[in-house]
Amino acid sequence: MDKFLEFANNHTLLVLALAISFFVVVFAELRRKASGLVNIEAIEAVRLINNDAVVVDLRTIDAFSKGHIVGAKSIPSDELDSKMNQLEAMKSKPVIAVCNSGVTSTKAVHKLRAAGFESVYGLKGGMSGWGQAGLPVVTGKKTKVKKSKNK
Repeated sequence: MDKFLEFANNHTLLVLALAISFFVVVFAELRRKASGLVNIEAIEAVRLINNDAVVVDLRTIDAFSKGHIVGAKSIPSDELDSKMNQLEAMKSKPVIAVCNSGVTSTKAVHKLRAAGFESVYGLKGGMSGWGQAGLPVVTGKKTKVKKSKNK
C-alpha cells in the first residue's frame, strides 16, 4: 500500500487521468443503459427472427439488392418517417433495425420507440456484423419462397 501511495504521489497526473477515464466509462455505460437502447448480437437477432421478429433494412435499395437478411423489409433510413404506416401493424412484434455498420440503426430505434413500438433492437455491427458472424444473406430485390410438394 505504501508503494501505491508513493506512486500516486509521484505521478499525480497519471492517477488523475486513470480516475477520470474510469468515471467517464462508467457514466457512459449507465447512460446507455438508461436510454433503453438495446443493440443485439447477430446470434440473438437470429433467435428473434425465428420467433417472428420483423427485420427492417435501412440501407439503400442498391445495398439491399446486393445482399440482405432473409425476409427483411427494405425501408431506406431517409424514407422511414414517410413509410412508418407500413410498420404500424407490427407494433407488437419485435423489430430489428439493420444498417451497414450499426450507426444509422440507432436513430431508427429511437424513432420507432417514440412511435410506440414495444420492442425495437439495433443489430450490433449492422450487416458487417451479420457477415462476420458467418450468417447467410440473400441477393435480389425480392426473395421467392419455393413451396414443397407433398408426395
